[in-house]
Amino acid sequence: MTLNPFQPTRRGFLGLAGGAAVLAAGTGPARAQKVSTKAKIVILGAGAGGTALANRLVERLDGAQITIVDGRAQHWYQPGFTLIAAGLKPADYSVSQTAEWLPDGVKLVAEYAAEIDPETNTLTTASGNKLSYDYLVTAPGLTLNWEGIEGFSLDLVGKDGIGAVYAGPEYAAKTWAAMDQFTDTGGQALFTRPATEMKCAGAPLKYTFLTDDYARRKGNRGKVEITYAAHSKSLFSVPIVNEKVRMLFADRGFDVVHDHVMKAIDPGKKLATFSTPEGDVELPYDFTNVIPPMIAPEVIRNSPLPWQEGNWKDEGWVDVDMYNLRHKRYANVFALGDVAGVPKGKTAASVKWQVPVVEDHLVAQIAGDTTDTSYNGYTSCPLITRVGRAMLVEFDYNNDLTPSFPGVIAPLEELWISWLMKEVALKATYNAMLRGKA
Repeated sequence: MTLNPFQPTRRGFLGLAGGAAVLAAGTGPARAQKVSTKAKIVILGAGAGGTALANRLVERLDGAQITIVDGRAQHWYQPGFTLIAAGLKPADYSVSQTAEWLPDGVKLVAEYAAEIDPETNTLTTASGNKLSYDYLVTAPGLTLNWEGIEGFSLDLVGKDGIGAVYAGPEYAAKTWAAMDQFTDTGGQALFTRPATEMKCAGAPLKYTFLTDDYARRKGNRGKVEITYAAHSKSLFSVPIVNEKVRMLFADRGFDVVHDHVMKAIDPGKKLATFSTPEGDVELPYDFTNVIPPMIAPEVIRNSPLPWQEGNWKDEGWVDVDMYNLRHKRYANVFALGDVAGVPKGKTAASVKWQVPVVEDHLVAQIAGDTTDTSYNGYTSCPLITRVGRAMLVEFDYNNDLTPSFPGVIAPLEELWISWLMKEVALKATYNAMLRGKA
């Protein structure tokens, strides 16, 4: 594939980015002496959360039987999808093998889970293999509900102006090809996000900014109209960040419509249909990044583990305490990452701070002890605003900004160093997290 010709030089900044990676890694809660145990621990999902936890548990427990269950052979570095879709990285930038990251002593069951029964403490795989557990950690990520967009299918991606950054590395590369062509020819760009909870909620904004930036760099911004269809009355859940994004959108000439949720797409007519408080509305596009509703995986939704009432009832998120990530009804079950039913935290950066919390509570429970280790909802979004500039937005459950580098990186400024954190340092930090070192 052809990479973006506008990627800026990084010479002279790599040392700075490397130092930032070390700072960003942190250490998490202090490790305690190993606990001897014969406990059977099953981790569902070998993504960021499950793999990081497995690596940390082998350092904390002596004699535990740790099994990780995941049917996908590839591990995807999902924060890289936006960079792939911007032509800055090839598709294989985000791809490694699941088994590469797992430590000795952890058994990988390379199957998907089909059933969870927390009453009998068993997990059944797709082949019918029953795994009993003393403790279960659910970290299977989430499901992109493409069927929630009528008329859409993944074979449309990369054709006739349709992109889908979230769909995977190859689809991100196809999205780049479509965006590159669009910013050559011009027309109407249409960007959206679903009304459900979603992972990396800043990604729809990033890709809107990037499309604008490419059109400007090519001298074609005058041929491009950009509309952002917000699912609610705001652009970002944190009020101060929402106001900053609103100002940037206005400065760059984006049209914004609120309370619009995409429900259907007509590739032939190049029309997208949205649900609004006033009824269905059609909007035209020549290029669009389709983002579907997001729900918990079927095996979680069909189990007793999700929220049983409230706004999240139908999305299937695991019903856990928002601070210790332990299930509210099954004390030997925890949740990590996207599947956790908490108000914030569907980012890899959130996982980095959730994993030590689950680790500490799980180990303490095995040892017959307690711990006050707590997750405060930390979420990080390196919000790209153009190639070479980003805002490093970090916040917690209270929507308070929680900058990791106060006095060094201003969270609401479009900075080169924030871009480096995204393009260079973040993957090194992520890989260290997978190894249980961050």
